[in-house]
Amino acid sequence: MKPLLRHVRSLHSLAPPNKDHASAWRVAISVAVPSLALLAAGRPELIGYAVFGALTGMYGRTEPHQLRLRHQGQAAVLLLAGVGVGVFLSIQHIHSWALVITEALFAGAGSLFTDRTALKPAGPFFGILALGACASVPAAVPWAAAVLIAAGSAAFSILVGFGGWFLGRNWQRGWRRDVTMLRGARRRAAWLHAARYVAAVGVAGAVGVLSGSGHPHWAMAAAAVPLAGADLPSSVYRGIHRIVGTLLGLVVVAAILLPWPGSPLLAFPGHEAAVMACLVVVLQFSTELFMTRHYGLAMVSFTPVILMIGQLAAPADPRVLVAERAAETLVGAAVGILVVVLIRRRRPAAPGRPAPGRAAAT
Repeated sequence: MKPLLRHVRSLHSLAPPNKDHASAWRVAISVAVPSLALLAAGRPELIGYAVFGALTGMYGRTEPHQLRLRHQGQAAVLLLAGVGVGVFLSIQHIHSWALVITEALFAGAGSLFTDRTALKPAGPFFGILALGACASVPAAVPWAAAVLIAAGSAAFSILVGFGGWFLGRNWQRGWRRDVTMLRGARRRAAWLHAARYVAAVGVAGAVGVLSGSGHPHWAMAAAAVPLAGADLPSSVYRGIHRIVGTLLGLVVVAAILLPWPGSPLLAFPGHEAAVMACLVVVLQFSTELFMTRHYGLAMVSFTPVILMIGQLAAPADPRVLVAERAAETLVGAAVGILVVVLIRRRRPAAPGRPAPGRAAAT
């Protein structure tokens, strides 16, 4: 009974704060500037590309500026690869099974890359999400333009993350992030972990396609969430947080998108795109505020962000979106948890090595 109560308490507990407001402001600014610029240019349908590039700012949140610069540069590679592959699939009208195979292989490759670079947040989730989201909407601009928007947004977020360095100008020659090389048992563990991503994402996508869902990429993204956990309990927690947080986030989505008297979209007729763009910025701030403290609470905000940038790119019936997102999240998270349980991740002990020094970052 006591272990069960301990697990229940863990599901609801908040991790200690760790400069969350500073990170949330950086990410919100990184999202706001390119998104509002596209809105002012009359191209709100392109905001999704900018948002995925701006998610670069979520990485290296508490690291010193010198280390964060490299960390976010590596994260930008993952995110831009996801956007680039997704837009290519969209332009080529590649969907269904080809999308499932491509995204599953991308998940495996992304897992190897993120294990090699020790990205935080861990795992290739945001790259997988970018690929599926970009592939699922019509490409409104040529491939190069879409990738350039995402790259410009990523570069701006890196600039925002590095901006505080100019106050202290502390740069230490040869200072690197403490990343363990993938050799021997660690290399084998990384390949096994990549195989888990391929299996989870592929199975979830296959279930989505066979069920006739119009958005199997949501199931594939949800399936990747539990695999980022450090051990079995944390993986299950993440899966449950994903389900509960998404379902609560869909209540927020319904309140925004459904035509009822309290909808903010009806309060500003003719300016629906501007309202959604502003809400994306606000909700992304809230997402980052809780991302490391409670994943479920972060998903309450992040779910509306993803659905609204999809609406800006390709408007759809919000009732269908809410129903399919709920179903695909349940399927994907369940598949991810099942893969975690069936294929245990091997975590060999890291060789002893002194960590580099740390300096204050803002």
